[in-house]
Amino acid sequence: MEINLTIAGVLLVFLGLIHLGFPRHFNWKIDLKDLGLLNRQLMYVHTYFIGLMVFLMGLLCMSSARELLGTTLGRKICLGLAVFWLIRLFVQFFGYSSRLWKGKKFETGMHILFSLLWIYFVVSFGMAAASP
Repeated sequence: MEINLTIAGVLLVFLGLIHLGFPRHFNWKIDLKDLGLLNRQLMYVHTYFIGLMVFLMGLLCMSSARELLGTTLGRKICLGLAVFWLIRLFVQFFGYSSRLWKGKKFETGMHILFSLLWIYFVVSFGMAAASP
């Protein structure tokens, strides 16, 4: 289980880092130009803070897997992370329109890949939370 949390940590660090490229990849300079200044800046700031938190989750898993598994506090943290990723999994299906990915090969692949990633996090953190 310790190795599994470390692997989850590596994936989370990578996921956190790719948030840095969201504005360019999703063409925010053009797509967000009609938003008011506050809304535009909220998109950038919230994206970077989400990325930072995901990155820090990853560092926690990579550096403290044993403590996450072997202490009551660690298992409570894992339970919280399992709930977080479970909610994110539901958002994957109910928060985004299927029009964003249905009938599009690359987007469908990404939808499936990220759905599997969220399931992996839910299961990994859930099992860690339930560990004796």
